[in-house]
Amino acid sequence: MKNFLIALVLVVILGGGYYWYAQQSAPAETSSAPPDFGMTADESNRDAMDAPPAANTSAGSSGANVNVNVGATVTTGTVKELTVSNAGLTFNPKTLLVKKGDRVKITFKNTGGTHDLRVDGYGVGTKVIQAGQEESFEFIADKAGTFEYYCSVGEHRQMGMKGTLTVQ
Repeated sequence: MKNFLIALVLVVILGGGYYWYAQQSAPAETSSAPPDFGMTADESNRDAMDAPPAANTSAGSSGANVNVNVGATVTTGTVKELTVSNAGLTFNPKTLLVKKGDRVKITFKNTGGTHDLRVDGYGVGTKVIQAGQEESFEFIADKAGTFEYYCSVGEHRQMGMKGTLTVQ
C-alpha cells in the first residue's frame, strides 16, 4: 500500500510538471495584424475610393437625415424631455406619452422621501435618491406599447407609486 501511494504521488507530480512545462512553452496567440475579412487592403481601399462623396446637407431641429462627407447617413431626432415628480407615494404625471423612435429624457424630481424611478421593458431608471434631489436618464423608445414606470424602493410600487409610459 505504501508503494502504491508513492507511485500515485509521483504520477501526480510528473503530470503537473508536464502541464506547467506545456503552458510555459506554448506560443502566445496574440497578433497585432488586423482581422482578415477575405479582402486585401488594396481591394477595400479601392472600394472606398470608387464611391462618390456624399453631399453635405443639413436640416432643422425637427429631425432629418444628414449626409456627412464619409458617406454615412445619420438620422437626427428630437429629445422628448419629460419631468416626473412625486407627492407622497404617487407620481405626477401618471401618464407619459412618446413616439416610437424618440430619444426620451426623463428627469425625476424627488420632493419627499427616498425613491427612484424605473421603467419596465427598457431596463432604465434613476438610482435611489433622497428628498430634494433630482436625477435624469435617457433612452431610445424603440418598442411600441404601454409600459409601467414605478418606484422600486420597498413596497412603494405595490402601494401605488407607479404610472404608465405609452410609446406610440
